[in-house]
Amino acid sequence: MNNPYELNTENPSIMWIDLNSAFATAEQQAHPTLRGKPVAVTNRISRECCIIAASYEAKNMGLKVGCRRSEALKICPNLILLETDPPKYHHVYTKLRDIMLTYTTNIKMKSIDEGILDFHHTRQQGRTEELINIGYEIKRRVRQEIGDYITINIGIAPNRFLAKTAANLHKPDGLDVITHHNLLDTYKSLTLKQLTGIAAAYTRRLQAHGIMTPLDFLATPEQTLRKLVFKSICGTHWYKRLRGYEVDDYKTKLGMVGRQWVVARPTSDAAYLESCLHYLTETACVKLRHRDRAARGACVWMRFYDGSGFHNKQMFETPCYTNAAIWQRVQELFKTRPKRTRVKLLGIYLYGLEPSPRHQACLLEDVEKADHLTTAVDNINDFYGTFTVHSANSLIGANEIKQKIPFGGTEYFNLLLGRA
Repeated sequence: MNNPYELNTENPSIMWIDLNSAFATAEQQAHPTLRGKPVAVTNRISRECCIIAASYEAKNMGLKVGCRRSEALKICPNLILLETDPPKYHHVYTKLRDIMLTYTTNIKMKSIDEGILDFHHTRQQGRTEELINIGYEIKRRVRQEIGDYITINIGIAPNRFLAKTAANLHKPDGLDVITHHNLLDTYKSLTLKQLTGIAAAYTRRLQAHGIMTPLDFLATPEQTLRKLVFKSICGTHWYKRLRGYEVDDYKTKLGMVGRQWVVARPTSDAAYLESCLHYLTETACVKLRHRDRAARGACVWMRFYDGSGFHNKQMFETPCYTNAAIWQRVQELFKTRPKRTRVKLLGIYLYGLEPSPRHQACLLEDVEKADHLTTAVDNINDFYGTFTVHSANSLIGANEIKQKIPFGGTEYFNLLLGRA
């Protein structure tokens, strides 16, 4: 067979599932009166809150995820705006994951609304027609077992990149297959920005080197991509990815954990800000322990109402993982901020991560007590609900800060719902 582009000729074994407008559709499923109407979801309803999800009715009117409330209402005056309801989305996520697991144990939830089934080393490996039948069966089961208003897009391809590309071709409720037979025609139908991972900045970089279309991208030699366009191994990854070879099946190293919060009412009130920062620190510490890590470094950062900013970070000699120990470090960093400037964005992250020493035997009684106390509090919160017990100093922050839905992955989703 003539294969001038050296495409991967392996039959597809990867399936990508994408819930259509997941949060908004979940609301429409739960509340039938919302069906057929423009719906948008935000983490907190406020004057200029950000739209994080929108129904297809709203999208068809031109509403885009990421816009502010005022802009959204100009585009869609009859928009119905709702605050996020994590338990509802957790139910949908869990049901979808359970359905996927009945076909293969090799699944990966990329986010709350996206998942991958890898059929390598199963009876269905490379059997395209069987995977198509499974895809349609999953669609039926989603409607029957999750909700009749819930739809999904499915993409089937030799690697994750092309499977996601296929899942994006015909939204909502599509099912598409990409193989080496139709890959060139697929690229002909797309723009650079429609390729997963190629946003505006990468588009400009590619166009600066005369790469105007996905077909141009495919035809560019590996050396050019690696040495001139991306100036890194990233160019080689793109060369392989575009041809259907797998380069995205890897585990990322955890570099930091943190939290940030848009201050509801910008202020310089020290007690208020300290309580909010203390709460953010405690939630970050829970994440840290959830991944069985300790941190040597801490950073406090802020954005001020006047447009300026502040950050202070420090690496310490010893790692720690308890709320009290980490807060002591964070509090000292917080004290170095400009005192009379109104804060509109407040954040903290922990870095210099290493395996937690909490499971190692220790001869120091104080360390043993701190670990036992931390374990007891975590167990109480796991049983009765996340952050049932927290420090008194973080009480204001606990009342002010609403937990956002994590989009980047699902590692903390169960944890933040108190079901870790």
